[in-house]
Amino acid sequence: MIGSLSGKLIEIDANMLLIDVSGVGYEVEVSSNVISMSPIVGEMISVHTHFVVREDAQLLYGFSAKHERDLFRAFIKISGVGPKLGLALISSLDPQSLVIAVRNNDVSLLTKVPGVGKKTAERLMVELKNRIDKLSEIGALPMNVADVAGRASTLMPTLAAEAEDALVALGYKPAEASRAVHQAQLALDDDALSAQALVRLALRGFAKSAHST
Repeated sequence: MIGSLSGKLIEIDANMLLIDVSGVGYEVEVSSNVISMSPIVGEMISVHTHFVVREDAQLLYGFSAKHERDLFRAFIKISGVGPKLGLALISSLDPQSLVIAVRNNDVSLLTKVPGVGKKTAERLMVELKNRIDKLSEIGALPMNVADVAGRASTLMPTLAAEAEDALVALGYKPAEASRAVHQAQLALDDDALSAQALVRLALRGFAKSAHST
């Protein structure tokens, strides 16, 4: 089992990285979080990995953190969810977005994941509801699940969706937009909730993050 890789980043091709480890080049299919945080070509990079052996191929999937890989492994244990779909779920939904969607039975959020239609989303929702406690145990979801879910229920789902769409239109990745909107949601008072307010606060968060780096 190959659990992690550390080496020089040689190439970035869409969501595939080529990493040179002691003269051996490893192709690693990675989540959007890895892509967003990856260094420039020629610099060192470290990723947590999941190794898949098939009859026709040996595949490596890479993640920015151990909890992200743990969540991926939990996903692919669900009937009908393979590594490709598992990676798409990881790349499209951060843990906080996932728990809010499951607690609110928000199937529409799952349909935003590439490759997930309505029927697949409905089946996934049933499976995830059965596994939500297990996901919390492995550290993939926030410890204060009930608090997050309760706070989220005061926000109309359409407001969050509108804010996320606006951020994506500005050039941010769906996963980044989702995280930023939910952070903004938790910071706002109920009376101040609106799509515009969420976008403004999310943009401030992006600007603060960029300034700190």
